[in-house]
Amino acid sequence: MQELLIEGDEVVKIAKALSSKTRWRIITLLRDKKKTDISRIAEALKQTEANISAQIKILEKAGIVKTHYEPGEHGVRKICELQLDRIVIKLR
Repeated sequence: MQELLIEGDEVVKIAKALSSKTRWRIITLLRDKKKTDISRIAEALKQTEANISAQIKILEKAGIVKTHYEPGEHGVRKICELQLDRIVIKLR
């Protein structure tokens, strides 16, 4: 994993991504499980897969989570994992 140094307008983008309780719970889950698929995240958080997928997309655009596809029991699974283990905000 890596560290992300943010400043300027990037701070707002990351802050918005982190401002959702659901997205924060996803980050916490991925921190503990390293990587897992959308359906397992949805099950763990008692949310729909559609909602979790939308939340993951926001985290992915912010560079916090990365995804890829793997074969599953019934087609393909979207696997999610944290891309960062640290975010540093530069104030000046």
